[in-house]
Amino acid sequence: MAAQYLTPEQDDKIRQWERWNRNYFIFAFVALTIILVFSSQLGLSSDESWGPLGVLIAALITPIIVLQLKLACPACGHKIGWQAKLMAPDQCKTCGTFLRSRD
Repeated sequence: MAAQYLTPEQDDKIRQWERWNRNYFIFAFVALTIILVFSSQLGLSSDESWGPLGVLIAALITPIIVLQLKLACPACGHKIGWQAKLMAPDQCKTCGTFLRSRD
């Protein structure tokens, strides 16, 4: 059986997801660091309650989960987001397609 690769259009779709995922992760990491370092000065937390700080953290993390749930193999449509970290996996575990175009 010959190895299957993505078409250039499918490859573009995967690379676009990787760019969004990477860029949002960097944004969220920087924002979370700033929020946690300056939370007491910004009045976002107190000793007894997370209050607005908890809401901000949840708001920063939710898009990461949504991005992971959105990623699907362009060849078979199987959701592969949880196999990914910042980048798409090398190969779909369901259909065996390599998640890059043939160069």
